Amino acid sequence: MWLAPTRGCAEVPSLTATSMRSILGSKGLVGRVDIPKSLFPLATIQEGLYKQMAGFLLLFAVLLAKGYMPSLVWGWLLPVMLVNYLLIVACSLFAAYLVCWVFDFHVFISMATIFLMFTSGVFWDPRDLDPAMTHWVLTLNPMAFLLDAYRQILLHGAPPNAPHLALIGVGALVFVFAGLALLHRHSRFIALRVITS
Repeated sequence: MWLAPTRGCAEVPSLTATSMRSILGSKGLVGRVDIPKSLFPLATIQEGLYKQMAGFLLLFAVLLAKGYMPSLVWGWLLPVMLVNYLLIVACSLFAAYLVCWVFDFHVFISMATIFLMFTSGVFWDPRDLDPAMTHWVLTLNPMAFLLDAYRQILLHGAPPNAPHLALIGVGALVFVFAGLALLHRHSRFIALRVITS
């Protein structure tokens, strides 16, 4: 049952992989209209968000059926989901930007996101490790921390480490603004690269 809450954060790699080709995939529109290039990965993310909402509703139904009753601690899901969303947006904007510069970056990004997914505890629980190793996994891998936060809230009724969650959220927000600025600043160059690719 510990696998159940992993779906939310597992979307980071899959949405990043989908978003990184979103600008190149809109070659016809990019060549005709001068619109912010960030709209393409953001639209892909929004589409994934709606699917994810349905996934969370199913997850809550399964948890309730298994006897996991809601508590006040479940209120922590909102900040965890927000930080999860910011992390997805940050990764997706940078991935889309890099792939426009050098298309072969998509291979590296795909491999990196798969590596992060497998080392984040999607298929295993970091808390089964030695306590010192658990600490390092949850500290150094934001995806592992967020997955663990979902598990702790939903299965054990324990709130996440608030300062760590805030740190990841602030870091992700900084990268979101940096990604938006990069896509805006190099908008014409990106359009040229997409058209000539």
